[in-house]
Amino acid sequence: MKTFLPKIDLQNRKWHVMNAEGAILGRLAVRVADVLRGKNKPIYTPHLDAGDFVVVVNADKVVVSGKKETEKLYMSYSGWKGGEKFTSIAQTRSKNAEKLILRAVKGMLPKNRLGDQLLTKLKVFNGPTHTHQAQNPSPLAL
Repeated sequence: MKTFLPKIDLQNRKWHVMNAEGAILGRLAVRVADVLRGKNKPIYTPHLDAGDFVVVVNADKVVVSGKKETEKLYMSYSGWKGGEKFTSIAQTRSKNAEKLILRAVKGMLPKNRLGDQLLTKLKVFNGPTHTHQAQNPSPLAL
């Protein structure tokens, strides 16, 4: 028996828009990651990019539960001795709120070249407007 490999039509990928206002960060990231990978389609294959484009608006109004706003820390390391930097969600939100969603979704994608390719299909905007009106994105429910 042969393994079935679906034909992925790169020209006819759909665009979806999701409003992050009042949405919980983790639940939003799971939904976005599933659409990016194509897990919501019957032709899903783990090693192929069968997903759609996702535009997230109102990224600055995403919600985290509990005390994570002040207690959860993101670490970055420069590679040098003593080059660790810790930032809380509140600091990240005030500086660049788009990174909150990008970082949460990136953690739910594969850690390889496919994951990097999938992340390029995610577009995140702080305000209610976005620059992808020409693609006629359909609304995506949480």
